[in-house]
Amino acid sequence: MPFHPDIAPMPSDIKNALAPNGVLRAAINMSNFLLVSERTADGGPAGVSPDMAAAIAQSLGLKIEYLPYPNPGALADRAGADEWDIALIGAEPQRAESIAFTSAYSEIEATYLIPAGSDIQRIEEVDVKGRRIVVAERTAYGLWLDRNIKNAELVPAKGMDASFDMFAAGGFDALAGLRARLMGDVENLPGKRLLEGRFMTVQQAIGVPKAKQIAAPWLETFVQAARKQGFVAELIEKFGVKGLSVASGM
Repeated sequence: MPFHPDIAPMPSDIKNALAPNGVLRAAINMSNFLLVSERTADGGPAGVSPDMAAAIAQSLGLKIEYLPYPNPGALADRAGADEWDIALIGAEPQRAESIAFTSAYSEIEATYLIPAGSDIQRIEEVDVKGRRIVVAERTAYGLWLDRNIKNAELVPAKGMDASFDMFAAGGFDALAGLRARLMGDVENLPGKRLLEGRFMTVQQAIGVPKAKQIAAPWLETFVQAARKQGFVAELIEKFGVKGLSVASGM
């Protein structure tokens, strides 16, 4: 769907710094099933984040090239390698060391899945000494837990599927994850339950490498317009994703 944001065009010198070859290289995190919910006929990414990237390219009068990465950690690792011009990824302080982020365009709740028979009733009861939390490493919510869990032990797994398998095997007190994903996981684990509330929300934003952060102010204006003019809400409706919300903004 075409989107025509009510914003000033990006100055030509900034556009040339962002995409000197006339092609906007958009890094896409393929492991986020809410933002990349479909595949094209040739196996490429389709969903809210690819469409956001395409709308940015269209507004700039540039061609679009999608660069898929298997997980957000692999994407963030290449911020200084001049492989991509913009990235659609969760904004986190650790990643901000090499990536300049806009405010969020969408957000995703993260919570815990609890085993049968557990006496844990509330989010704040998980971070207790002696308890073990399984978490997919280098995810936005995993990075948040790295900074904020003070007493429980975090047990990293290589991806969401691996974290589910570890938790299902037993011996853990909680599985951290995106609520939308855990709602499906709980159906495959009789007796397990989701905790109400959230321990954080993943803030999905547009990032640029620090070497190209001159483009960040224009991208911020674009994101604000996309939220306020209803474009993000239209994309969520278009792809029918549950568990993804329009970010409230700054």
